[in-house]
Amino acid sequence: MGATDKAETGLGQRTALIVAGPTASGKSALALAIAREFSGTIINADAMQCYRELRVLTARPSLEDEAAAPHVLYGVKAAGEPANAAWWREAAQAEMEAARFPIICGGTGMYFSALVKGIADIPDPGEDARAEARQLLAALGPEALHAKLDPETAAKLKPGDSQRIARAYEVLRGTGRGIAYWQAQPTEKLQGWTLKMILLDPPRPALREAIETRFAAMLEAGALDEARALLALNLPPELPLLRAHGVPELGAYLRGEISLEAAKARAVLATFQYTKRQMTWFRHQELASKTDMQIIHSRIDHNTQFSERYLADLGNFTNRSG
Repeated sequence: MGATDKAETGLGQRTALIVAGPTASGKSALALAIAREFSGTIINADAMQCYRELRVLTARPSLEDEAAAPHVLYGVKAAGEPANAAWWREAAQAEMEAARFPIICGGTGMYFSALVKGIADIPDPGEDARAEARQLLAALGPEALHAKLDPETAAKLKPGDSQRIARAYEVLRGTGRGIAYWQAQPTEKLQGWTLKMILLDPPRPALREAIETRFAAMLEAGALDEARALLALNLPPELPLLRAHGVPELGAYLRGEISLEAAKARAVLATFQYTKRQMTWFRHQELASKTDMQIIHSRIDHNTQFSERYLADLGNFTNRSG
């Protein structure tokens, strides 16, 4: 293919590659290797990596990696400007159209589902409804606000999930209907694309070790300063970035509530538990057909060497000629 050609299947549809998996499995390293080999553009599908304030703590690609291949939708949101699946879907589709070979890389299942299967078209509830939801959440707590939701939506939410409860209340207040109603409406699935998928599923012990090693490296690279600067902004506690892995734990350390070692241990455990939920989700979703999907049962890092045979097989898998 020429340098400006865009990959198409025999049906005239364009091809995009999903590189997915749990936190610390090596998605970014694999996506970078593929992008460099096949002139791809890496499109971020990690909700926390959309924000600019936490490059280190969210393990965003380094400046060197970003210089080695095009990376988009990384660090494009301010912490006080929450990203959501509807915004990301629209932005990701625009980047896919612009790319020669889109490589959608991340671990946020909600984003992948929104892209492939569509997302409920929920009307904007308005700032008054949002403000009321925030005020009631602060005054009453998530469980009491949960009790104010419509029964169908309440049944889908845990009483302690403050962010989703506040969102559900603002939708109910602003639109007159619960989120469950809007989610039951038909959605617009992704059209015009053939999706190939590589799912990283490394052994649990290797993943746990990688999480521990990575968090220690984050601390050496300035994670504590990042957390301190973020918390100094005094943002509303329900904002997503304040729940990024490591932020609550390092925040507790900075307030003198726990030791740094305890913060590190808690952050590693929370991240590892999250990876279990990620893999459970990916195993029960069909983002690509079985014939268009590969599972790699090992962890990838920047030192992983890919043979010419593997790259050739990967080119055939993605319909790329190199």
